[in-house]
Amino acid sequence: MRSVRDFTAGIGFFLQGVGWVAKNTRWWLFGLIPALIAFAVYVVALLFLGTNASDLAEFLTPFADTWGWRDLFRTLVGILLFLGGLALAVITFAALTLAIGEPFYEKLSAAVDPLETEDDQPWWRTLPRSIRDSLVTLLYVLMFTIPLFLLGFVPVVGQTVVPVLGAAVSGFFLTVELTTLAMERRGLARKQRFALLRRNKASALGFGVAVFLLFLVPFVAVIAMPAAVAGAALLVRTRLTPPPPPPLRPEPTHPGLA
Repeated sequence: MRSVRDFTAGIGFFLQGVGWVAKNTRWWLFGLIPALIAFAVYVVALLFLGTNASDLAEFLTPFADTWGWRDLFRTLVGILLFLGGLALAVITFAALTLAIGEPFYEKLSAAVDPLETEDDQPWWRTLPRSIRDSLVTLLYVLMFTIPLFLLGFVPVVGQTVVPVLGAAVSGFFLTVELTTLAMERRGLARKQRFALLRRNKASALGFGVAVFLLFLVPFVAVIAMPAAVAGAALLVRTRLTPPPPPPLRPEPTHPGLA
């Protein structure tokens, strides 16, 4: 099936990104700096959430005060809150890292994906637009993840279907974030970027789900971030916006018909 091949190809673009930074270790080290800063922020936030998950679960479930199994229920709620926070951290890690390190990743993306002509603007001018676009993307993410979080309480479905759907949603929007740099360099606005990714949904999912699953592993997100940016640039260059066809040669003019 074509969709399976495209999904696999999406994973392949991330692996190509890994190969590119492995050959260009200077760029990999260059891309680690903003990722380390963002990682430190998320570690503090998740530690705070983890140590206060029980109190937050109790605050959110006053209706369970009279239940005989309230402690078990609130423990489950606390675990789901932490997992939800972890998933949100994974989804927004790319956005925060790109916002912190836009000048870094702009140069990395350009090195992977050189263009003859591009929409070249100083990073301080594009940063407000990038933050705004990331907030819009976050709203879309919440539209999906909040219902999925609630479905997580449903027996069986919450432990089987919901994690798969959650990975797919998170993966797609990770691809949205990671391909932004390469697409903006081509002068594509947010609506155009979304339209391209929807038309190539299987490839976008393959790339994003692979990155999402890796980002779930502590500290791997930091190490893999430069490779994810490189792979996203290759995905855009090869699959989403292929180079235009060469111009047609003018037909030869016959002297007798001139």
